Amino acid sequence: MTLAADLLDIATRIAREAGDLAARRRREGLEIATKSVAADIVTAADREVEAFIRAELARERPDDGFFGEESAAQESASGVTWVVDPIDGTVNYAYGIPAWAVSIAAVEGTADPATWTAVAGVVYNPVSGEMFRASRGGGAWLGEQRLSVTREVGPAGGLIATGFGYDPATHAPTLERLSRVMPIARDIRRIGAASLDLASVAAGRLDAYYEKGTHPWDHAAGVLLVEEAGGRVGGAPGGRPGNAMVVAAGPDFFDRLAALLEPELRNSER
Repeated sequence: MTLAADLLDIATRIAREAGDLAARRRREGLEIATKSVAADIVTAADREVEAFIRAELARERPDDGFFGEESAAQESASGVTWVVDPIDGTVNYAYGIPAWAVSIAAVEGTADPATWTAVAGVVYNPVSGEMFRASRGGGAWLGEQRLSVTREVGPAGGLIATGFGYDPATHAPTLERLSRVMPIARDIRRIGAASLDLASVAAGRLDAYYEKGTHPWDHAAGVLLVEEAGGRVGGAPGGRPGNAMVVAAGPDFFDRLAALLEPELRNSER
């Protein structure tokens, strides 16, 4: 078994167990706290699920690094780092909206999306039971179905997903950006979980996704899904997915969308 396949097997098992734990805690009731701003929340389950994932990864591969949303980073002694969002879409999770996921990626390099190479990744939605998975060179899969991005977007435009930041100061720029994108959009979707947005692009359920303000754990696994499904992913800084912008689409539609987002891509390089 190759390293990528081995890492994918580990991620798949742990994501399923972690997602089932999160779903069980959701049924039992929630403890909610505020993070950076009032709309940005964290639950006790977020922290418990990340602790579970971290412990399982340490047991399987003790020399690997760890980079998660809810706990301190750990340096890698093996060259592999795990990038983890225990519950992506926490607001959906808290409200009982069935669009949240466990996202786990294994990357080679430092815990920096500008330099790492993702080698395995999974996005698991415990409510639907869907496990999206990908390995470098091994394709992107949902069950036994190999995934493929949308190859051609018709004259009605693309079905495009995006997100809005929690900080009210970001809302006006986000709406201005959306107004630039609308001429090439059939419609817009606001799902509320970046990992599921990217998985949906990989599956051809969405034609494209873009968002400013995401974190590495939000997109590490999803970006690999899109790439292995034949899509293109970019952003900023440095033309790679990052906090300044993530853009993902099929090969042809990518250029049309990126051209409309060019001010953000250009300004982030200054």
